Amino acid sequence: MGYYALEWRTRTKDMAKYLDPKADVTFKKVFGEHKNLVISLLNALLPLDEGKQVESIEYLPPEMVPETPLGKNSIVDVRCEETGGRKFIVEMQMEWFPDFKQRVLLNSAKAYVRQLPKGNDYQLLQPVYSLNLVNHTFEPDMDGYYHYYHLVHDLDSNKVLDGLHIVFVELPKFKAKNLTEKKMQILWLRFLTEIDRDGADDVSQDLLDNPQTGEALEIIRESGLNDVERAAYEGFWDRVSIETTKKRYMAEQEAKLSETRAKLSETRAKLAETAVKFDAEKARADAAVEKLCQSARKMKDKGFAVADIADLTGLTADEIAAL
Repeated sequence: MGYYALEWRTRTKDMAKYLDPKADVTFKKVFGEHKNLVISLLNALLPLDEGKQVESIEYLPPEMVPETPLGKNSIVDVRCEETGGRKFIVEMQMEWFPDFKQRVLLNSAKAYVRQLPKGNDYQLLQPVYSLNLVNHTFEPDMDGYYHYYHLVHDLDSNKVLDGLHIVFVELPKFKAKNLTEKKMQILWLRFLTEIDRDGADDVSQDLLDNPQTGEALEIIRESGLNDVERAAYEGFWDRVSIETTKKRYMAEQEAKLSETRAKLSETRAKLAETAVKFDAEKARADAAVEKLCQSARKMKDKGFAVADIADLTGLTADEIAAL
């Protein structure tokens, strides 16, 4: 009996469907409700010095952030604070938009400034780490998927102003060179990239065997979501699809507008060139007419007959009379 029960549990687990962890519901269930998992993610992906790994955190309430024309429905964030005071902002961004970096910088700076009520000691300020997981390629001219920004001296990178640490990870660029690599950064990035919006009926055994990613996978099993969460999961992808379509439409319209502007600029240039040629031709024609008029005046002064002047210059009798 025990054998069949074990076999059934194994088959059930093998047949489990896992949902995309990048959606708001699943991402927050994993990293917004399980401290040990967000700690593991932070230690794996943040540039923390040896001996300064995150050991314990407390979740902070979500914060209202400035809305942007695109992306307001596709950003998922988890905020937490270390017992020692360091602040951590983790964001999952499904669509990239032009001012996203500025938005991240603003939110990081706000988290840094709000630590210090008026009159307090500046030495009490703790660093703010912003980890931004982006499901979009936004640095196509760079090979790496990991981008770390912080304040360093322009001549000596060892001299650092410790305050804001901002990391962007381009998930589409991530490709595990060795699928058996057990390093937690690799495992977490595989966890985030190997399951798409339609879910997956099976996942890598490497991810199942690791305690942290295995626990995370158990959390995002479809059977573990209630009806409300499932509806929210589907709704999230609907919003992402709408934003993706909107972004593509706006990009197409901008491309068409740019093409129209280029054609208009080209037309203006041709018109300007034509105007210059016209003015030059007109100047040459005016000069030729003036030369004929001068010749006609001389002939008129010498007593040439009007008919002869007209024959020699091509001017009419009235034009000759007006000279």
